[in-house]
Amino acid sequence: MFIQDLEAIDRMRTEAVTSLEAHNSGIKKLAAYAAQLVWIGGKFPIDIGVDFTWYPAIGFNTQRPGTIYAYHKCLAALTFSVSQNNLRFELANVLFNLASLYSQLGVSLNRSTSEGLKSACNYFCQAAGVIKYLKTDIVPDLRSTPPDDMDEMTLESLEQLMLAQAQECFWSKAVKDSMKDAIISKLAAKVSDFYDQAAEYGTKSDTISTDWIHHMTAKHHHFAAAAQYRAACDCLEKRKYGEEIARLRDSVTCVNEALKEARWINRIVLGDLNGLKTRVSEDLKRAEKDNDVIYLMPVPPKSELKTLDRAGMATARLPKEISELSSALGDRGTFGQPLFAKLVPYAVHIAASIYEERKDRLINSIIDELEGLTNQIRDLLQSLNLPGSLQALEKPLGLPPSLISHAEEFRQQDGLHRLRRSMHDVEMLKANDMAIYQEGVELLQTEASEDDRARTKHGTDRWNRQSSQKAAERLYVQVGEIEGYLKSASSSDELVKKKLKDHENLLTVLGGTDRDLENYVPSSRRATMRPKVEREVERLRSVLGEVNRLENRRRRNCHSLGEKAKADDINTVILAETSRLEREYPLQKIEPVHFEDLFEKRLLYYDDDQHMIADEKDKQEHLISDLQEANTAFTDARTGDTSTREREKALQSLENAYIKYKEIVSNLNVGRKFYNDLAKIVTRFKDECKDFRYQRRMEAGRLESDLSDSMSSLSLAQNNSLQDQKQRETLRSQYSVKAPADEPLTAPTPTRALVPLPTAAPGIWSPDKGIKFGNTAPQSQNNGYVRNLVYPSTRSGGPINGGQWDLSRGVNFG
Repeated sequence: MFIQDLEAIDRMRTEAVTSLEAHNSGIKKLAAYAAQLVWIGGKFPIDIGVDFTWYPAIGFNTQRPGTIYAYHKCLAALTFSVSQNNLRFELANVLFNLASLYSQLGVSLNRSTSEGLKSACNYFCQAAGVIKYLKTDIVPDLRSTPPDDMDEMTLESLEQLMLAQAQECFWSKAVKDSMKDAIISKLAAKVSDFYDQAAEYGTKSDTISTDWIHHMTAKHHHFAAAAQYRAACDCLEKRKYGEEIARLRDSVTCVNEALKEARWINRIVLGDLNGLKTRVSEDLKRAEKDNDVIYLMPVPPKSELKTLDRAGMATARLPKEISELSSALGDRGTFGQPLFAKLVPYAVHIAASIYEERKDRLINSIIDELEGLTNQIRDLLQSLNLPGSLQALEKPLGLPPSLISHAEEFRQQDGLHRLRRSMHDVEMLKANDMAIYQEGVELLQTEASEDDRARTKHGTDRWNRQSSQKAAERLYVQVGEIEGYLKSASSSDELVKKKLKDHENLLTVLGGTDRDLENYVPSSRRATMRPKVEREVERLRSVLGEVNRLENRRRRNCHSLGEKAKADDINTVILAETSRLEREYPLQKIEPVHFEDLFEKRLLYYDDDQHMIADEKDKQEHLISDLQEANTAFTDARTGDTSTREREKALQSLENAYIKYKEIVSNLNVGRKFYNDLAKIVTRFKDECKDFRYQRRMEAGRLESDLSDSMSSLSLAQNNSLQDQKQRETLRSQYSVKAPADEPLTAPTPTRALVPLPTAAPGIWSPDKGIKFGNTAPQSQNNGYVRNLVYPSTRSGGPINGGQWDLSRGVNFG
C-alpha cells in the first residue's frame, strides 16, 4: 500500500544527502526532504526502527574518531559514523546540511559587487536562522544525546560566525559606497563583536578547532582596529585631534594583536591587516606631529574614550522553506503531496492507549469502591456474629440451607485444590517475570562491565563515550521501577498465602461431606422461642436478606460495568476526529493532546456509574443502621440464652471461611492479571536491554578499531623516528672528527695484511696472479711473499701490437 511512498522518501533522501555543490537547487532538495520528515514525524514514532547514519562535520581533536574539518556532513566518508534510530536525529542533520549549504552559497558569490554582497549577506543570515532553529526547536526535542557538532556551544559559535560574515557584508557595502566614517565605524564594531562571541563560544565547545578559534580571534581584532580607525577619521573631521590620536593608537594595538594570529589566517586577510597597519601608522605619525606642532591638544587615555556605538544589521532569519513547512506540502505546495497521507498517525495509537488507560482506571476505581463497601458490611456482619447466631437459633439441628449451598458451591469448584492450583500458577508467572527481568538486568551488567574494562584498558581520555548509566539512563530507571513492582507484588502474595494458611482447616471442612459438616457443627437443644424473640428474628432475617440482595446487585453491576467497558471502542471515533483535524488543519502535526476534549466527552458515558457509588453509600449507611438496630434488639431479646453459643461459633467460622475463599479467589485473579501485564513490561525491557548491549558493542568495536589504527600509526611513526635517529647518530659518530680547515680531508688508504699464500696447483688460476693476456712474465719474488701485480707497468714474453689484444691468442690465466 505504501510502496510508492517508501520509494519516494528513499529517493528524496538520496537527493538530499548527495547535494554537495553550492547551488540553489540543493536548497529545494534539502528543504523538501525536511518537510516530509516533519510530516511523517506525526505518523511514525520517533524511534521508527531505522538507523540513520551521518558523519560529523567539524572537530577539534583530529585524533578522536568521528571528527573532520569540512563544511558538509556528507563529505566525511573516512571518519566514524554516528547512527541513531531517531527521526529527529535525521531531521537535525538535514537542517545542519541546509545551513551549511546556505553558508557555502554565501562564500561562493562574488562579493566585490553590490549585488553579490547583498545576496551573500542574505545567505549568511539564513544560515544563522537555520542554526538557531536547530538549536532552539530541534535539538532540545531530540530525546537522545546530540552529536558532538550539535551541542549548544558549537551551534552558538556557528550562529555567531554566520552573523559576523553577514555583518561584514554590510560593512563592505558601506565602504564600497563611501559612507560616512561614523557609520562605517559602527558597522565594523558590530562585526568585531560577532567574531568575538563566535570565538568565545568556540572555546567552550569540544568540537570547534583551534584554527577556527584563532582565525575568529584575528578577525575580531582586525575589525576592532578598523572601527577605531574609522572613528579616528571621524574625530579628525570634527577637529577632535587628541581623541584622534588615542583612537589611532588603540587601532595600532588591535592590529598588532591580530597579527599575533598570523599563522592561522590566510594571505588575503594578512595582506589587509598589514595594509591597515601601514595606513594607521602613517596617520598616527601625521596626527602626532600636527598635534605637537600646531594643535597642542591633550591625548586622553584609552579608559576615558567613549565606547564606540554599534549598528547591528545582521539578524538570524529563518528561510521561508523552513518557516512555512505547513504550506509547502499539499495541492498548492511547492514540495508536492505529503507522503503516507493515508497512514494513521502514531499519535492516534498513543491517544487510543491513553483513553483505554484512563477508562480502565475509572472502571477499576468504581469497582474498587463497590468492593470496598461490600467488604465493609461483611466485616460488620463478622463482628456481629451474623448470620451464625441467627442460623443456630432457627435451626438448632442439622445444617442451615445457606451453609449447605456454600459447601456445595465449594465442592463443585474443587475449592481448596483450585486455590492451590491458582497459587501455583501465579508463582509460575512470577518466576517467569523474574527470570526475564533478571536476564535484562544481567545484559545491562554485562555491558557495564565490558565498558569498564575497555575504559580501564584505554583510559578515560581515549575511551570518551558516555558511561553505561548515562547512555541507558531510562533503562536503569526501569530497573528500579520493576524491582519495586516485584517487591510490592511479593508482599501481596505473602498476605494471600497467610489468608489461605489461616483458613485452610476450615476450608477442608467446608469441602468435605455433609457428615463432616454435621460433625463439625454441634447441635443445640431445641428451645421454644418467645414471641418477642420471634419478632426480632424475623426483623433481623429481613435485614440480612436486604444485605444479600445488596451484594448480589453490586456483583451484577460490576459485571455489567466490565461488559460496558469492553464494548466501548473509541478507535472509530478517534479516526473520525483525526480525519477532521487533517482536513481542517492540513500538515499540522497531530498530538494526543488534540483529543483531550474527545476523551472528556467520552468518559461522561460513565457518569451514571460514578453517581451510583454515592447512591450505594447512602443505601449501605441506612442498611448498616437498620442491621445494628435489629441485631441489638435480637441480642437483647435473647439475653441469658447460651444454649446455641457453640453452634453459633461453628456456623460463623464456616461462613467466614467461605467469604475468605471468595476473597482469596479474587486476590489470585488480580495477581494473575498483574503478572501477565508485568510480563509485557519485562519482555519489552529485556528486548531494549538486548538492543542497547548490541548497539554499545558495535560502537565499542568501532572505537576499538579506531584506537588500534591510531596506535598502529603512532607505533610505526615512532619506529621510523627511532630508526632515523639511530642513523643520524651513527653518521654523527663517524664524522665527528673534523680535518684542519687548511688541509683537505684525505680518503683512507686501504691496506692488506702480508699473509703467506698457499702455492697454487699447476693449471689453476689464483687471484694473486692477476689476469694476464698473451705470454706472461715471471713474477718477482720478495722474501717469500707475493706482491699482486694486477696491472704491471711493463710486460715481457711477446710484442704488443699497438696495445691491442689479439683475438687469435685467446685468454690465458696463470
